[in-house]
Amino acid sequence: MTFAHDTMLALRAGAALVNSAEPPDTLTDLDDLDAFLAQHPFTGRRDATDAELREVRALRPVLRGFWVDDEELLVERVNAVLAEYAALPQLTRHDGFGWHIHATAADRPLAARIAVELAMAMTDVLRAGERDRLGFCAADDCSGVVADLSRNRSRRYCESGCGNRVNVAAYRARRSAAAG
Repeated sequence: MTFAHDTMLALRAGAALVNSAEPPDTLTDLDDLDAFLAQHPFTGRRDATDAELREVRALRPVLRGFWVDDEELLVERVNAVLAEYAALPQLTRHDGFGWHIHATAADRPLAARIAVELAMAMTDVLRAGERDRLGFCAADDCSGVVADLSRNRSRRYCESGCGNRVNVAAYRARRSAAAG
């Protein structure tokens, strides 16, 4: 199953935002928020204030709640976010992308747009029966989330470098065992 580009972008951004809370916290100031938005752009209003940063940081546990095994609970959480932010889906096209859905106005706060975009992406995941694409990092010392958008469903690690770290540790263990 291939998701629409807006769904894929929202899933990547949502996972990255949730994972920004993993130690070390990578969303502590406005420069960090700027860096996050440079990597995961959202159209519309940007206040660039400490209040906006606090609102986006406060989303992390809410959005982490989308990574659950219980489908009914996921539906409940998605519907709660859509209702809280009065989502009103509309077709739009911009920045070279074809038609896609925005469910909040561009003048809504950044945190509202992020929350609704990920909630809408989760509706696509649910409708497509693709919840198995949502998981947790396979590294023993990480509790980050994973949105596996690979064709062969092989993604096991979050994007915080855990895969590389685990592979290097395994390589060193093999070298040590071979040498000893």
